[in-house]
Amino acid sequence: MADKLGEQNLAEGVANAPKQTVEGTTPELGRASPDAGLTSPDAGLTSPDAGLTPLHLGLTPLHLGLTPWNFHDMSAVSLSDQAQFAEAHGYQSMWVPENHFGPQAIPDPLMLLASIAGATQSIRLGTTSYLLTLRNPLQAAEQVAVLDRLSGGRLMLGVGRGYAPEMLRAHHVPVAQKRKIFAWTLDLMQQAWMGEPITLDDNPDNAVEVHPRPIQQPHPPIWVAAFGPKALAQAGRLGLPYLSSPMESLATLEHNYAQHRLSAEEEGVAKPSDVPLMRTVFVSEDAKQTNKLRQLMAEQSENSRLAEGETLDDWTIIGEPSYVRERVEEYRQRLGMTHLIATRIRVSGLEEAELRSSVALLAETLKGL
Repeated sequence: MADKLGEQNLAEGVANAPKQTVEGTTPELGRASPDAGLTSPDAGLTSPDAGLTPLHLGLTPLHLGLTPWNFHDMSAVSLSDQAQFAEAHGYQSMWVPENHFGPQAIPDPLMLLASIAGATQSIRLGTTSYLLTLRNPLQAAEQVAVLDRLSGGRLMLGVGRGYAPEMLRAHHVPVAQKRKIFAWTLDLMQQAWMGEPITLDDNPDNAVEVHPRPIQQPHPPIWVAAFGPKALAQAGRLGLPYLSSPMESLATLEHNYAQHRLSAEEEGVAKPSDVPLMRTVFVSEDAKQTNKLRQLMAEQSENSRLAEGETLDDWTIIGEPSYVRERVEEYRQRLGMTHLIATRIRVSGLEEAELRSSVALLAETLKGL
């Protein structure tokens, strides 16, 4: 299989550096541990924990991240401007996805993040789903490490397998083998980052050490993007945090996170402490503006992942500041959410100024959580 994989790769990142403690660093793999209601949402959510701080609830302070809100202009100038704006308003991470072959394809997320790295100082740089099944493990380990060094140890690596059969077939990846290839690739990458000689064909004569290595040791934080039950179970068995789809409802997420924890327990590995979540979030003090977006979402957005009876409010957080804060608190209490990544609004009809205003107001709204 190693020989076959060598035909289907693109990859990224290398580096060697002293150890340091970095937020979110995970243990090494396997070794330790739209028919939605259009009325304004009711801002009067209450809970027995109302008024308590995250520490009183046994939660760590919320890590707030986001994706770019403008995916139409993916130039370095535009991405850097958005990242600088987010950093100035207190966001802690910016994330980009990977996808292939569509009109707005993003086949190389590490290159986009590299363009942001030089324009920012502290904001962390993340991939929501860096597709390991498409990559040569040696080259991927190198390129990931390069970006971690380039950014001063700010990389967060969300990894995935890819779900579109046509994309996998185009890259000569056997669809039925994608989970096996994913695990094999990730394991080799982690061995490489820890300085172990690795080989793609099990021939020790071909084993090499990868240099340089990441600043973050043993490697950048790794999260696993997962959608179906098999992917969830694999993430749990690996002892790695699970990064959910932004399209799934809160009720579905409760079930998924429970299955993820159960898989970790059954494998005998430590349950990950990070509970990241992607959500479509928009906040405004103007009720007319939030109602406008809710109408646009109902007209333009289809969500096939919803169960019968679930609506827009089950998978988005759109409203005035008090409502948005209470909904985020609900996610914290029900899921133990540690990281919130506010994703782009996937409809047309909102102006740039409206999107920027929401980004700034969301950071202000969630202060202290």
